[in-house]
Amino acid sequence: MKSEAWIFAIVTIFFALVTPAYWFIAGDWTGTSALTMTTLLAVMVTFYLGFHAKRMDPRPEDRKDGEIADGAGELGFFPPYSWWPLWCGLTLSVCVFGIAAGAWWLFIIGLVLGALAVSGWIFEYYRGVHAH
Repeated sequence: MKSEAWIFAIVTIFFALVTPAYWFIAGDWTGTSALTMTTLLAVMVTFYLGFHAKRMDPRPEDRKDGEIADGAGELGFFPPYSWWPLWCGLTLSVCVFGIAAGAWWLFIIGLVLGALAVSGWIFEYYRGVHAH
């Protein structure tokens, strides 16, 4: 994680230099505050990655003697196809459209259908073809 910490350190330095330059060139409070918050966020991520990089065992890509084969093995569980994210996204769009249009009844319908879609997504590995 040292390489990621260095990348974010470079990003932090970049935003720390760009923020005052933007203020002097544009004089815009909104952009300056956004760039300031971006700088602070990059500082936070840099310190987090640097803190954990010192306390964890180095990964194969962090070691100088690391080989490609050292990173082999199981990478994790990748689920097969699923239709539930589509239904969750559609019900979220119904909820947002209901709020934007001022139709609270449509928002409530979206919430009910969204609860069904989220529960289907959570429990998809407990029933059906992919049940354990």
